[in-house]
Amino acid sequence: MVELQGVIPPATTPFGADDEIDHSLVRRQVEWLISAGSHGTAVGGSTGEGHTLEIGEYTKLVETAIDAAAGRIPVIAGIITDSTRDAIKRGKAVAGMGAAALQVTPVHYLFRPDDEAMIEHFRVMAEETEVPIIIYNVVPWTYLSPALLLRIMKEVPGVIGVKQSAGDLKLMADLVMDARPEDHIFSAVDALMYPSYTLGCRGSIAAILSAAPHASVELWDAVKAGDHPRALDLHTRLLRLWNAMFSDNLPACTKYAQSLQGCPAGRPRAPMPEASDTQKAAIREALAGLNIQMEAAE
Repeated sequence: MVELQGVIPPATTPFGADDEIDHSLVRRQVEWLISAGSHGTAVGGSTGEGHTLEIGEYTKLVETAIDAAAGRIPVIAGIITDSTRDAIKRGKAVAGMGAAALQVTPVHYLFRPDDEAMIEHFRVMAEETEVPIIIYNVVPWTYLSPALLLRIMKEVPGVIGVKQSAGDLKLMADLVMDARPEDHIFSAVDALMYPSYTLGCRGSIAAILSAAPHASVELWDAVKAGDHPRALDLHTRLLRLWNAMFSDNLPACTKYAQSLQGCPAGRPRAPMPEASDTQKAAIREALAGLNIQMEAAE
């Protein structure tokens, strides 16, 4: 298995005026993330508007990203679906492409499977796809407890880790505290990367990394070097950016931040609105606070 750790930005998916994926911009973004020092990337997740993608679009997106990465960084393929059948279909569609892992949300449309059904969902998917799985614990009404997550990782060999989202650092601390050394715990608590790393997370997969990859890598490096004053300073400045971005149109705000840094990220897919003028002004101010040289958004 490819080693997964560090800063792994979830790439945005660039849509053109016709609402179709611009694969040339997918390639440009992968190059930009690599140039920033990212340790991997994930595609087709929530930041990448993966819930809007048809299976053919999804497959082509993963293929393009893996080809662009060319083995320099690992690529994780996100899967957001509402049935075991559809999750397996997507996993099998990309299984032979060389994805380092699948990032999979629990089934989440309105009705929550009970714990035994949830375990079975991930067990069957791991067996059918034969690709390592990272549980994307993000959906509020299908949020999995640390105890259940630990149980799944222990009982289902193909499930190698968890991307822990939401803003509750206590749940993160409980998960990290009782995880085994081989369990891959990644933080998606965008506002709290610094404490996530100090708690012992293996790395992060979160939108803030895609909006400011250079500063995010600097933060990771500062923690690893034990330079906590530097890490705290970066945390504070990244938090201001997160506060400017966090909204129901988060992918659009992330794209705007990327575009200001020379990474044209296209439009959000309808009906998601683009960043508002108020959001744009706040994002520009926060990026300036990170000493990022900005350009006109493309």
